[in-house]
Amino acid sequence: MINVYLDDFRPCPQGFVLARNVEECIELLKNYDVNILSLDHDLGFGQPTGYDLVVQMVENGYYANEIYLHSSSASGRMSMYRLLQAHKPDHVVVYEHPMPAEVLKRVSTGGS
Repeated sequence: MINVYLDDFRPCPQGFVLARNVEECIELLKNYDVNILSLDHDLGFGQPTGYDLVVQMVENGYYANEIYLHSSSASGRMSMYRLLQAHKPDHVVVYEHPMPAEVLKRVSTGGS
């Protein structure tokens, strides 16, 4: 099981696998069980967004156990949150905010 961090700019937190774009993130979701997924919305000019990723996740049933939305785009974050909340399986927890420090610390020390 892995943890995935989608962002085109920010550094990847320790204990996470970095995806710089939607395509990389989809490949990870398709090929691995993902415990924690942290999503950005804006992924570079002219590039698919975090919302585009969430649409593909919903269409294909790709989910993580916990999903955090760390985007600085309030409208993008809310759009992703609403779509995920409307379609996620019951066991998936979606947070409309970045990962708290205790989650980052737990993952960086090898906890899940």
